[in-house]
Amino acid sequence: MRFHFALTLQALWTGVCQAAMQHYPAAAWGHYDVCKSQVYSDEGLSWDYMACQPEAADMTQYLKVTLDPPNITCGDPPETYCALENPYMCNNECDATTEELAHPPGLMFDTEGRNPTTFWQSTSWKKYPKPLLVNITLSWNKTIELTEDIVLTFESGRPEQMVLEKSLDYGRTWQPYQFYATDCLDAFTMEPKTVQDLTQHTLLDIICTEDYSRGYVWKNDKTVRFEIKDRFALFAGPQLHNMASLYGQLDTTKKLRDFFTITDLRIRLLRPATGATMVDENNLSRYFYAISDIKVQGRCKCNLHANSCVYDKEKLSCECEHNTTGPDCGRCKRNFQGRAWSAGSYLPIPKGTANVCSLTKIGPVTRVCDNELLRCQNGGTCISNVHCNCPPGYTGLLCEKRRCESELGGCGGPDSGQAHLTPPSTSRLLLLLLLGSALLREAACRPAVL
Repeated sequence: MRFHFALTLQALWTGVCQAAMQHYPAAAWGHYDVCKSQVYSDEGLSWDYMACQPEAADMTQYLKVTLDPPNITCGDPPETYCALENPYMCNNECDATTEELAHPPGLMFDTEGRNPTTFWQSTSWKKYPKPLLVNITLSWNKTIELTEDIVLTFESGRPEQMVLEKSLDYGRTWQPYQFYATDCLDAFTMEPKTVQDLTQHTLLDIICTEDYSRGYVWKNDKTVRFEIKDRFALFAGPQLHNMASLYGQLDTTKKLRDFFTITDLRIRLLRPATGATMVDENNLSRYFYAISDIKVQGRCKCNLHANSCVYDKEKLSCECEHNTTGPDCGRCKRNFQGRAWSAGSYLPIPKGTANVCSLTKIGPVTRVCDNELLRCQNGGTCISNVHCNCPPGYTGLLCEKRRCESELGGCGGPDSGQAHLTPPSTSRLLLLLLLGSALLREAACRPAVL
């Protein structure tokens, strides 16, 4: 008897706590630009949730740039430069104290199309044969998903040796993205390749290419690329018409997702352009680095739980939906951990799945007046098997209490106007007392909705 009574009490206790809980179902959408919408169903108006992500944007407007060594920018002290193709034309000046003649790092990211062209410029190679080494680090303090080619535009010859590196842990560790050289075997002991040599199975290979390191004889070839879209095309087709295939691969292959995800980029300049000739040691002012533009197109990584990303106090963060939180929507909100957090999914294509964080489960719902033992008393009416609608003069979970008991003088006076109640059985009384206690403690087990 006592064991059966304990089980009944446990069911009632968990049911009272669960009565205020809410479970959000996962749903899907096709374009990943909206996180939820209202829909009508048999139960009425409700939310339909879907996987979502921010639109791609120019990410250079949100970065912080760092140069190493820090004094590698020209102009302090002022310096005169010669043109690479003509060692006798030395009329280019760099002076950090004069705005028109200064070439600070910010000019790598300003508006293109200005005349004359603005660019960052390094000091010249005056310490030859010691290498002229420069590290340019771009940091976002946020995970970024690349969506277009990374493009660097050089103003005085493309470097003869260069490495593009990425970090996924905010600059603590680095790994190469691509090597660039006029001679890959000589510079990096690597066979030269192009992105066209890659296949679906070798897409993650790190290659060295000679396509972007020709001498100054190709003076109109100023750009150096890291080909994102050509890699996408290995799955999506030459014109990227089959994005469903690409999304399917990204969804199921973590290494592939990580390949296009960064927190930082580092451009390691190892040897400047020399015009495909021997270095002229009598005129080292011809050799330097100059970059007029860097393009990085991408989106905030929000794990398919946000369709917008805000920039506030020099920091990017996702505006998380689906009851998620964190800079990348990488965890469930407090009290929304009814199941383990999961990133949204592009699958099933083309709709995807939101994987919404749900309110923490406590147990099955137990209704108050749905059986013979827990019937409403004193003429009370059971509403939807959930609660009792009590007649005037009575209150309590099952209408078992006279309202006058809480009034001054109680119910014992001759003017109370209520008949004497028959005392309930001992077991039922104990059960009613426990139910009342459970209701009082309901707030303790109901989480606050964030």
